[in-house]
Amino acid sequence: MNPLKKLFKQTAIYGLATVLPRMLNVILVPIYTGVMQPGSYGEVVVIFAYFAIFNVFLAYGMETAFFRFYKDSENKKKVVSTSLLSIAGSTLLFLLIGFLFKGPLSNFLEISLDYIGYVFWILALDALVIIPFAWLRANEKPMRYAVIKLINVVMNLGLNSFFLLLLPKLALNNEGFFSSIYKPDYEIKYILIANLVSSAVSLLLMSKVYLRRPYVFDMVIWKKMIKYAMPVMVAGIAFTVNEVLDKILLEKILPVEIASDEVGKYGACVKLAVFMTLFATAFRMGIEPFFFSHSDTKHPQKAYAQITNYFVVLGSIILLAVVVFSDVLKVLFVRDEAYWEAMPVVPLILLAAFFLGIYHNLSVWYKVTDRTKFGAYISMIGAVLTIIVNLIFIPYFGYMASAVATLLAYGTMMLLSFYFGRMYYPIPYNFRKIIFYLGISILFSTLSFYIFDRNLFVGIPLLILFLGLVYKLEFENLKKLYVNR
Repeated sequence: MNPLKKLFKQTAIYGLATVLPRMLNVILVPIYTGVMQPGSYGEVVVIFAYFAIFNVFLAYGMETAFFRFYKDSENKKKVVSTSLLSIAGSTLLFLLIGFLFKGPLSNFLEISLDYIGYVFWILALDALVIIPFAWLRANEKPMRYAVIKLINVVMNLGLNSFFLLLLPKLALNNEGFFSSIYKPDYEIKYILIANLVSSAVSLLLMSKVYLRRPYVFDMVIWKKMIKYAMPVMVAGIAFTVNEVLDKILLEKILPVEIASDEVGKYGACVKLAVFMTLFATAFRMGIEPFFFSHSDTKHPQKAYAQITNYFVVLGSIILLAVVVFSDVLKVLFVRDEAYWEAMPVVPLILLAAFFLGIYHNLSVWYKVTDRTKFGAYISMIGAVLTIIVNLIFIPYFGYMASAVATLLAYGTMMLLSFYFGRMYYPIPYNFRKIIFYLGISILFSTLSFYIFDRNLFVGIPLLILFLGLVYKLEFENLKKLYVNR
C-alpha cells in the first residue's frame, strides 16, 4: 500500500480517537458555562491548566522515547517492561509526595484542599496509561486505541451531564436517593469526580498491557531512554507553558475582583480554536510513528515534504472556516453572552495552533536525527517569550496579551525549527505553496473577522473562493493519495 495512503488512514482513526476527548472539552463548555458563572468556570480552567503542566512532568518524555527505542530494539519486550516499570514507579512516588505535602501544595497552587486529592489521583491514573497507549500506537492497533478513548469520552460526558444537569433536577423533585447525594454549589467537585472515574476505567481497560508480561527492568535501556527523553520533557514543559500558563498568570496578575471572571471568559472562547488543535494533534498522532518507521528508507525527505504541504493546505481551510463561522460556533458552544467579550482572541489562538501544527511537522529533523535537545531549546525560547509578554502586557491588555503571546511564541518556534532543520536535515519543502496558502488564509480571515466584523455575507464568499483555489491547484495531488503505487 502507498505509505502516504496508509498514513492518512491511520491518521483518520487516530484523529477520531484524538478528536473525541478534545471535542469533549468543547461539548462540556456549554454545560459548564450554563451552570457556572465566569468566575467559577475560571477556577476550573486554572485547575485543568495545572493538569496539563503536571501531565508533562509525570510523562517525562517516555512516550516519545518508547517509540524511538521500540522501533530499533531487538528485544521489544524489555523496552515495554522497562518503560512500564519506570512510569509506574515515578507515579507512585508522585502520589506519596503529593499526599505528604498536600497542604503546602494546595496553598502554592491555589487549589482548594477540597479538590487537591482528586487532582493527584486523576494525574496518577492518566500517567499510568501513557505507555499502554503508546504500545497500541507502536503496534498499529488504532481501532483498539480509538475504542478505549471513546469509552473514556462517553463516560466523562455522561457523568458530567448527570452530575451537573440531571442530578439537580432529580434532587429538586425529592427523588429519594438522588436528593440525598446531591449537594448545591458542588459543581467543581462533580467535574473532578467525573474525570477521576473516567481515568480509572481507561486504566482498567488497558490493564492487560501491565498484567500479561514478564517484567524485566533493563537499566542500560532505561538510561538510554531517559537520556533521549529528558530534552523531550523540557520541550513538553515549554509547550505546556505556552498552552496553559497564560490562564494561571491571568489569575495571578489581574485584580482579584475580576481575575476569575476574565480567565473564565478567555478560557471559554479559546475553546473555539479546538478545531485547529484537533486537526493538528490528529495529524501528529499519525505522522510520529510514520516519521520513525520511514527514517531509514531511501529519500524519506520527499515524503516528509509532501506531508507538510498537505498539512498546510488542510490547516489553511480550517483556519478560514472557523473564523468565518465563529459567531455561529460561539452560539453553539459558548451560549452565555457573558463570555462573548473575549471573542477577539479566537483568530489569534487559531493561527497560533496552526503555527504549532506546522512546527510539529517541521520537527521531524531533530527527532529522526536524535537531536531532541534542539526541540528543548526551541520550546524554551517559546516559553520565555510567553512568560515575558504575559508578565509585561497582561496588566495593560488582559487576555489579549495572552493571545498575542501564544501566537508570537508558536510563530517563533516554527521559524526556528525551519532554520535549524535546513542546517541539519534539509527537506525539500514547497515554500511557494506553503506561503501562498498560509498568506491567503490569513488575509481572508483578517478581512472576515476584523475588517467586516464577522459578516457571513462577506466571509462565506471568501471561504468559497479559497476552496475553489484549493480544488483547482490540489485536486489531482490529493486524489493520488488514494491510488496504490
